[in-house]
Amino acid sequence: MNQFLRSLSPTQQVAALFLIVFGLLFIVSTAVFFLSFKERRNPVHDESWQAELAHFRALLGTTWFMVIVFWIGWALGETVATVLFALIAFFALREFITLSPTRRGDHRSLILAFFVVLPIQFWLVATARFDLFTVFIPVYVFLAIPVASALANDPSHFLERNAKLQWGIMVCVYGMSHVPALLLLTFPGYEGKSAFLVFFLVFVVQTSVLVQHLISRRMQRTPFAPNVSRSFNWTSWGVGIVVASLVGALFSFITPFKFGQALAVSIIACVAGSMGHLVMKALKRDRGIPNWGQKGVGVTGANGLLDRVDALCFAAPIFFHSIRWYFNV
Repeated sequence: MNQFLRSLSPTQQVAALFLIVFGLLFIVSTAVFFLSFKERRNPVHDESWQAELAHFRALLGTTWFMVIVFWIGWALGETVATVLFALIAFFALREFITLSPTRRGDHRSLILAFFVVLPIQFWLVATARFDLFTVFIPVYVFLAIPVASALANDPSHFLERNAKLQWGIMVCVYGMSHVPALLLLTFPGYEGKSAFLVFFLVFVVQTSVLVQHLISRRMQRTPFAPNVSRSFNWTSWGVGIVVASLVGALFSFITPFKFGQALAVSIIACVAGSMGHLVMKALKRDRGIPNWGQKGVGVTGANGLLDRVDALCFAAPIFFHSIRWYFNV
C-alpha cells in the first residue's frame, strides 16, 4: 500500500488523501445519524448522554465544513484557495464586529478594515510577499486604524473602540491569511504537496480540540477558569495536546518533517490553537453570548463561522512562522 501511494503523482496523492478523509467522515457521520435516529424513536440514555451526542455532532459538522473548504481550495488552485480563505476571513470579521458595539465615528475604520486591509493582506499572500504580509497588519494597519478613527472626530471610548477593531483584524484576517500562505511554501523534494501541510495543521488542531472536549466531559475535573470555560482543565488539555501531537508525529510521512520535527510542530500548533480557543471563549463570555454570530447563529448555520475557525486562526500564524524560521523556506 505504501509503495502504491509513493508511486502516485503529488496531485494523485493529495486526491487520495481527501478520498480517504471523506470516506472516514461519511462512515462516522452515517453511524452517528442512525444512532441519533434510534435514540429519538426509542430513548434509552439519559439527557447527559444525549447532550454529549449532540456536542459530538456539532464537532463532526465543524470537521465536515473545514474538510470541504480545504478540498475546494485545493481542487480549484492556489489563487482560488486564497480568495476562498479571504471570504472566510471577511465573514469571520463581520461576526466579530457585529457583536462589538460601534459608533458612527468607526465607519471609516470599518471600511478600511473590510475593503482595504483585508484585500491587500490576501493579495500579499497570493503574490508570496511573505516579508511584507507578515508585518503589514501588525505594523502599518496598527497605526492606520487609529488615525482613521481620529479623523472621524469622535473621541468617545476611543481606545476601547480601536482596540476591538484591531483585535478582530489580527484574529480574523491576519491569522486566517496564514492558512493559504502554507500552500506557497516550497520545501526541497516536496513540490506540489503543500496541501498536505494545510491538512496536517487542521487535522492535529481539530484532534486536540476534540480530545480535550471528550476527556473533559468524561473525567469531570474542576475547571481551571470556570468563568471563561466550564470544560477547560489542565488534565484534559494535556491529554489533548499529547494525543494530537502523537497523531501528528505518526502522520509525518505526509509532511516534509521527520518524526521528531512533526511531533514538535504538532505540539506548537496544538498549544496555540487550544489557547486561542480559550481566548475566544473569554471574548464570548465578555459579550454574553454562547456562540459567535447574531443571536448565536452565524452565516454557516447552528454556530457562527468564527466558532469553527477560532483555534485555526491562532494556530496558523504560529505554525507558519515556526516552520518557515526553522527550515528557512
